[in-house]
Amino acid sequence: METRRPLRTFAIGIGTAGLLLSGCSAGGSSPSASATGTAAPEGLSSYYTQKLSWRDCGVEGFQCATMKAPKDYDKPDDGDIDLAVSRKKATGPGKRIGSLLVNPGGPGGSAIGYLQGYAALGYPAPVRARYDMVAIDPRGVARSEPVTCLSGKEMDAYTQVDQTPDDEAEVGKLTDAFEKFAAGCEKRSGAILPYVSTVDTARDMDVLRALLGDEKLNYVGASYGTFLGATYADLFPKRAGRLVLDGAMDPSLKAIDMNRDQTAGFEGAFQSFAADCVKQADCPLGTTSTADAAAALKRLFKDLDANPVPTGDDRELGEALATTGVIAAMYDEAAWPQLREALAGAQRSDGSGLLSLADSYYERDPDGKYANLMFANAAVNCLDLPPAFDGPDAVEKALPDFEKASPVFGRGFAWASLNCAYWPAEATGTPHHTEAKGAAPILVVGTTRDPATPYKWSESLAGQLSSGTLLTYEGDGHTAYGRGSDCIDTAINTYLLEGTPPKNGKKCT
Repeated sequence: METRRPLRTFAIGIGTAGLLLSGCSAGGSSPSASATGTAAPEGLSSYYTQKLSWRDCGVEGFQCATMKAPKDYDKPDDGDIDLAVSRKKATGPGKRIGSLLVNPGGPGGSAIGYLQGYAALGYPAPVRARYDMVAIDPRGVARSEPVTCLSGKEMDAYTQVDQTPDDEAEVGKLTDAFEKFAAGCEKRSGAILPYVSTVDTARDMDVLRALLGDEKLNYVGASYGTFLGATYADLFPKRAGRLVLDGAMDPSLKAIDMNRDQTAGFEGAFQSFAADCVKQADCPLGTTSTADAAAALKRLFKDLDANPVPTGDDRELGEALATTGVIAAMYDEAAWPQLREALAGAQRSDGSGLLSLADSYYERDPDGKYANLMFANAAVNCLDLPPAFDGPDAVEKALPDFEKASPVFGRGFAWASLNCAYWPAEATGTPHHTEAKGAAPILVVGTTRDPATPYKWSESLAGQLSSGTLLTYEGDGHTAYGRGSDCIDTAINTYLLEGTPPKNGKKCT
């Protein structure tokens, strides 16, 4: 569930379940671009007319293939990039509508992992019956020539660096960490770093649309996936079909504004958690008021900054990992009981609970290996927008605004926003309004107390899109589809199955 993570430390909130093993049937080839009724853009005919060779991919019911795309769309003769694709074919009942592409966000989240672990198994049965469920890992992500930056041990050290520096020495350690991270990315993946923008991935999606035989792209994108979907609609408005953008981003914002808004979003999510916590007998932050709960959490962070606690691992729990653990639990209110237990453990000098939350957030496995989520996250974000800050002095000037947005998290979020200042590839994107003039109705879904993609972003995107329709979930957590609201799910299902969006401004609980 995560957002285009403007903040380096905050990543995918949608976890994927364990993959089912067994065989799946082999598939055939793809139709040419001409079969879809849309001509290939100039110079790209060979990509739009390639044939996908579907094969058994070791996960029951799923097929896999590899798609080629130009590394540089402006210079298609300069080489290819291989992109991983997976699908689960519609089985009925009901007439097949087409393909439904899904993306869980990030950037850096594996769309194939999301498809095979959740979407193609957990989306409403009528949707799965009438769509081929499809995913493509974006360039630089997971199975599609992944960006790599640090070793597991190096990443362990990186995630423990203090992001609320108290003096010049600690500022120096943090900037050194950002520089080392960026240098590692350049050393290991420098050849691909300039070519992993959201625009590049949106163009890849259009190639895949043609190869699947669809005249229009049908799509469900969550969090950062909304930015990807909106970008596609802006580039190819006539080819945009039924697009669901759940937990929307606002493409018109500068990086600093986006980061500050997200800071306020996490503060709001913490206030909801705290309001619930103080009503519970086991609340480790007290049982009096949300203000006292916030003060207690800040004291815990301060104590862990000075004296990290054991975890049962070779890593101790300091402020940085503890903060990430708390942030991880803000994405879904179902994690609040786990967070209460983890905070109580940390107060008893047992950091294992918060460390487990942080590790799930970073996609670190028990063997100390990391998925490439955080590497791809930085690579895409730092290419899509100019950096929020150009150096530590700029962060210092912005601290009051960030701390006003979140007394609990503001300082750390501000410093985390400095990472792109050291990125080796120059940003190619800029803030812009996204209108997608001529597109069919596009459904934008916003959650009123969403921490990672604040509700006002959904309002803004729906207003920018010429055919945008806003659907509101009045509740907590990141994104809304499939999270328990029959009202939300019915509205989205009706749109996907019949093409009819809900009335603009519809609200659900």
